[in-house]
Amino acid sequence: MDDLLKLENQVCFALVTAARNVVSIYRPVLEPLGLTHPQYLVMLALWEEAPRSLGTLATELAMEPATLSPLVKRLEAQGRVVRTRRADDERMLDIALTEEGAALRAAALEVPGKIMARVGVDESALVALRDGLAPFAARPRD
Repeated sequence: MDDLLKLENQVCFALVTAARNVVSIYRPVLEPLGLTHPQYLVMLALWEEAPRSLGTLATELAMEPATLSPLVKRLEAQGRVVRTRRADDERMLDIALTEEGAALRAAALEVPGKIMARVGVDESALVALRDGLAPFAARPRD
């Protein structure tokens, strides 16, 4: 029973350690694209659907709008996205891809393969990992 409380047996510890390491695994792969890991996540969401409101994008990325806003501003300064206020509701901020931002997708297609090579896993292992983490990624129940 005491083994249940060993640090090495804790899912929470494995997840925290893995989350911290993911950024360092992605960094050298994303640097040539001029993206940080959080910026990459923003671009992934926008490549799926753009434009999107800042609020919708924040929800999709499980981030607070106040955390997301500086990331979007940096991407705008890099010429990858453009932020515009809606004419019918100036409180709403839409985020759209620029031509450069849309074109970056072609280079980003190499990222998953490079990550799999760096970690030494194949696509089926990543799918199984992602699917196994789904209960932990869902919003917690009260």
